[in-house]
Amino acid sequence: MTSAVQAYTYPGPSVLADGKLGLSTSGGTALSGPQAHPKFFSGLLTQAAPAAAGLLAVADVALTRYHQPRPGWTRDPVVTCDGERLRFESFSACGGVYARLDVTALDGEVLDRGTTNVDVNGPLREALARVGGKDPLHVGVGADELTVTTLDGAVVEKKVPLPSRWLRGFAEVQVMAAGWDLRAELAGPQAVRFLRSLPKGARSTVWAVPAGRDLRLSSGAARGGVCLSGTARVATLLPLLRFAKALRVYGPADGSSTASAWELELPGMRYTLAVSPQPSRGFSGEGQVLDDLATDEAAADADVIGMLLNFEPTVELGLLADRSGLPVSRVRAALTQLGTSGRVGYDLHEAGHFHRELPYDQDQVAELNPRLTSARALVDAGAVRLLADDQAEVTTEGGVRRVRIGEGACTCAWWFDHRGSRGPCKHVLSARIAARLAVEVTP
Repeated sequence: MTSAVQAYTYPGPSVLADGKLGLSTSGGTALSGPQAHPKFFSGLLTQAAPAAAGLLAVADVALTRYHQPRPGWTRDPVVTCDGERLRFESFSACGGVYARLDVTALDGEVLDRGTTNVDVNGPLREALARVGGKDPLHVGVGADELTVTTLDGAVVEKKVPLPSRWLRGFAEVQVMAAGWDLRAELAGPQAVRFLRSLPKGARSTVWAVPAGRDLRLSSGAARGGVCLSGTARVATLLPLLRFAKALRVYGPADGSSTASAWELELPGMRYTLAVSPQPSRGFSGEGQVLDDLATDEAAADADVIGMLLNFEPTVELGLLADRSGLPVSRVRAALTQLGTSGRVGYDLHEAGHFHRELPYDQDQVAELNPRLTSARALVDAGAVRLLADDQAEVTTEGGVRRVRIGEGACTCAWWFDHRGSRGPCKHVLSARIAARLAVEVTP
């Protein structure tokens, strides 16, 4: 597994003292340009207790390896300020759980818009766990708001490996989530009762099935149900239940995946968890981004669309299409390309994309999608022969594979194992690329 290394340099540790939370930042992109230690917000979180608990939950996900737990590196959460909210995001070390806290209960000054890493250290975690009551919490995202200085003023430095599997997960989550629907919504008391009824076994798999205004547990798939594989992976929801106003459950309407998302409505904020189809199966292998990335114009379109993103609260496809002169289908593919490098996320509650700038190199996109790289190599080698009736033959070292292009079916072992549930195989991708090229050269 290939890995990049992310280096964090903070001017000091994040601290919480005397009702003031100072979040130390390391690197980031803002509207004002690249910043070593950006300053985004200074003011009040008007709901201190749920905000502290939610931030701690996001940090817990970054610290955890749900599949085959073992000690390892923790990756600092990122925060995006869009002028209306603070979005805190993290991804589990195993690549199978994504967490986000959207805080809208803000009262203060927006100093800039953009994305940065924030330091969440051991002492800060302990302090966040002690926050209670209804008093507002003063927060500063940026170095000027640090309320406690270390004795020696030491800079905090961290170097963290970022495996390619972990990086790809960010792209897969937003693409998969864009195809999910709201499947159930429970009021606070019903939400508390349901979540506390989940089996305690870490590897338990259940289905949440709508039953009137409630959800019931089923051991197998049922009409309208949403799968939760690995019930322990939503454990960070439980400490937030004392604040819960509602629970919303999202999943694919067509049952094409057993991945799902679980969103708690809290006072002035939302906490969302997306979990992969299985504890042993991270989001990185789902392959849902590959068809969009395989289009020849996606990279160029992404450059155009990327220049139009300005950390708006919501990315509107229609508006981007008007501004860029591109059709909506190409805008969507460009957003997928941008998502692969961490520049776009998806908000299920608002059913729309949002802009962020994670500090990962866009040039790594091809390396992070080996199936796409292999498919393009097959096309370049002349291994694809297009046939009538939307079919193709792809010649590989393992033999000739027969592909039904539109259906996405293939005679290879990958397709027989997964049947499209983890994205197209390299043979289907190569046939689709070749078919597009054939259309382009046809007079």
